[in-house]
Amino acid sequence: QVQLVESGGGLVRPGGSLRLSCALSGSFYSINAMGWYRKAPGKERELVARMTNDGTTTYADSVKGRFTISRDNAKNTVALEMNSLKPEDTAVYYCNADIGLAHYDYFGQGTQVTVSS
Repeated sequence: QVQLVESGGGLVRPGGSLRLSCALSGSFYSINAMGWYRKAPGKERELVARMTNDGTTTYADSVKGRFTISRDNAKNTVALEMNSLKPEDTAVYYCNADIGLAHYDYFGQGTQVTVSS
């Protein structure tokens, strides 16, 4: 059973920073990539940032230059450093793991990030 557990969400003022963390546990063959998605009210879930095993990163255009993803492959963890936060970054953020030969996607339960003054 694969499990992803996020932490680090909360309320922050515009321009502030937050760090999200996620730990992957369970039994699985291999990890292909880990990353973060988010879903804001009334919007579809979108990819925020993703990092493959070779360190290749992908960022949504809206967060480039503000967010940084990092992974610890030995510990099966992924983090998202979010700086210069904007109200439009408000969403539930979900940790994601792309696992196995079938590239099955697993998601955590989500953590709320609210950017408001």
